[in-house]
Amino acid sequence: MKKIYIDGKHNQNKIAILKNKKLIEYHIEEKKNEDLIGNIYRARVSNVLKGMEAAFVDIGEGKNAYLPLDDAIKNMDSIKSGDEIMVQIIKEPYDKKGAKITTDLTIPGRYLVLTPFSRSINISRRIKKESEVNRLKSIGKDIRIDNMGMIMRTLSDSIDKESIAEEYEYLLEIFTKVNAQRNFLPTPKLIYKDLGFIYRRIRDILHIDDYKIIVNNKKIYGQILQWAEYLDLPVDQIILKEEFSIEYNPIIQRGIEKALNKKVALQSGGYIVIDEMEALTAIDVNTGKYTGDISYEKTIFKTNMEATKEIARQLKLRNIGGIIIIDFIDMKNKEDISKVLSSLKYYFKEDKNQPNIYGMTKLGLAEITRKRTGSSLYSQITSKCSKCQGRGRIKI
Repeated sequence: MKKIYIDGKHNQNKIAILKNKKLIEYHIEEKKNEDLIGNIYRARVSNVLKGMEAAFVDIGEGKNAYLPLDDAIKNMDSIKSGDEIMVQIIKEPYDKKGAKITTDLTIPGRYLVLTPFSRSINISRRIKKESEVNRLKSIGKDIRIDNMGMIMRTLSDSIDKESIAEEYEYLLEIFTKVNAQRNFLPTPKLIYKDLGFIYRRIRDILHIDDYKIIVNNKKIYGQILQWAEYLDLPVDQIILKEEFSIEYNPIIQRGIEKALNKKVALQSGGYIVIDEMEALTAIDVNTGKYTGDISYEKTIFKTNMEATKEIARQLKLRNIGGIIIIDFIDMKNKEDISKVLSSLKYYFKEDKNQPNIYGMTKLGLAEITRKRTGSSLYSQITSKCSKCQGRGRIKI
């Protein structure tokens, strides 16, 4: 069973997700700095830097947002300073960088995501049955209006055509209202606000059968009950427990404490070391106290296989994105290498941030990228040491 704890007291919204009494996700939203992902703006281009293949756009949220030029020219002939355009935030501001935006707008729903500037009908990778994929593609072609595309979400599996068509029309109505504001004043202006941090986290777990949502804030509890009918949430699985606090839950606090440690123990006695740096994250796998009982080669293989599951969990829990390098213990057998990478791929299936494995380098390092969405857990709940400025060492 999964338990989703929502702590909406004080100046932060916090969400902790536990599976089998183990912390697998932890998210924080500062109420003074609300989640911006999914918001659509009427914006003004401040500067175009062709040498960087980027445009910087004023969206009215402080620091200018970053728009890749190849993204911009997909939906317009050219782009120059002063142009007014419609954009959507796909990545929150990070450190000193502004938000990343796109001109490919999307409007998400329960069963599908409307993609107004794409004709494609795409199906969630989690839907594996070929007959169901074909059925959903056929429904998409039948209900599509003005060639506006869609992405069928995992929850669309086995859902009837009428329900999918009804949602498509609802999302199309939202987009029509948004698009009607394209040329109005003032600019910049927020013209569509995504339902936000808590709604998205709940929507993302709807494909799970066995879960409970525990909330300690009456207002948030009321909001979730309002969403319940649209999202088809069983009301008896939504529980108001005002005395609950993430701060005083020992399982969650132990999970957070472990997520801040560089060293993570494996059950066998081995361990992994996670180093987050500005350019990339490096993960080192070690046998530690584990000596095995057959051969050294089997000991190495077993440790590496065990590490794949923990690495997948830690990347998701710590919200680590960007370039990730894994230094598995050196394996000579190509079949063992292939099995370890396949195991890593298997455990990545549960991660909506789409980690990609690019294989092994000549030095035996696994190369991975993971979509970055906001700050990592480490940077959210820690600050630089005033003495060493984050270097971890002090001059003597």
